[in-house]
Amino acid sequence: MSAAPIRVMLYSHDAQGLGHLRRNLALAHHLSQHLPELAQAPVTGLLVAGLTPGEGFEVPDGFDWLVLPGIVKSPDGYQPRRLNSTRAQLRHLRSQVIEAALISFAPDLFIIDRHPYGVRQELLEPLRALRRHHPDTRVVLGLREVLDHPATMEREWANLGPSQQLRELVDQVWVYGDPTVHDLTSTGEGPMVLADRMRFTGYLSLGKRAVDFSGTSSVQVPGLFVLTTAGGGSDALPLLLQSAAMEPPAGHQHIVVCGPQLSEPDVAQVARVAGPRTRVLRTWPGLSHHVNEAAAVISMGGYNTVCEILSTSVPSLIVPRETPRLEQLIRARSLERCGAVEVLRFSEMTPAALGQWAASAVGRTVNRERIDLAGLSTVPLLAHELLAEDVEEGRAA
Repeated sequence: MSAAPIRVMLYSHDAQGLGHLRRNLALAHHLSQHLPELAQAPVTGLLVAGLTPGEGFEVPDGFDWLVLPGIVKSPDGYQPRRLNSTRAQLRHLRSQVIEAALISFAPDLFIIDRHPYGVRQELLEPLRALRRHHPDTRVVLGLREVLDHPATMEREWANLGPSQQLRELVDQVWVYGDPTVHDLTSTGEGPMVLADRMRFTGYLSLGKRAVDFSGTSSVQVPGLFVLTTAGGGSDALPLLLQSAAMEPPAGHQHIVVCGPQLSEPDVAQVARVAGPRTRVLRTWPGLSHHVNEAAAVISMGGYNTVCEILSTSVPSLIVPRETPRLEQLIRARSLERCGAVEVLRFSEMTPAALGQWAASAVGRTVNRERIDLAGLSTVPLLAHELLAEDVEEGRAA
């Protein structure tokens, strides 16, 4: 291809867990694979992240990382993860780095994960500068299919400031879900000022294993096994402890994957309560493949883990986190209503309850084909259409 490359930039703030980073990385892989054929031009890009990617998080050809100084959630709000600085100093530093990258890299497409102005509005000035210097850049806000209780989200959107500003800075909203399962436009969770610019992609499920960030693993896949997975693991210790202590179904091993963000002492605590047929791992490279191979899966209700489950026919029990957001509970209940998963509340979780569910689940399959799971294939199509639109016409709509 002799055409100039299409420049793509993806932002995620990454304060807790790996969900934002993993979602943007999956999008980058599919844009890299499919947008060149659609647009007849190569694709290059930057992934802006607030966490240093670990082993196995490989970017596609033509992409690279821009890693910001980290932040972490605390009871008092977002704090520096490692830097000895004030919150205001860190926000300013991150904002300046992002703005310099936007102006210098001049992306054709800028995809923002979840927070339109970033954490503590660190993206607001960079977006204004982007509009001044590169007015043709298309800006997309990418949203999970579930955000939180509608009243909570109404306050959150209102706190962003003037609604007209949001329309001037965001060209389109991609909702990574199936509205027949959960429709955040009808619940009121979404930014209503952008309702006319929302596009539902379907869940980012199918095709995810093809770009799984597997790395290498010395762990041999057992014969029949039940899998407990906790995503990044930063808030999963209660589930991991209860699940590791359960009795696996007869004839099955139990693999408990704690996640890379669970502390070493906590991993050791989980290992201490595990029985003889339960193996506790911090990570298991190629996890999406292992989800597909399991006889049953127990997990929390994070978006990326749920997407991996939905792409399989494996019976799954979701034990959703219920604080500080209701997102996981809303997602789990929505999927339970359409028969895709089963749900156990945190307050009802015991080793006996988990073991009883696992014993009843192995040997079954679940048909999830009626759910739209093709979001990763839809995103390059939406990107191509958006890049081909007349900019002023699109923003005036």
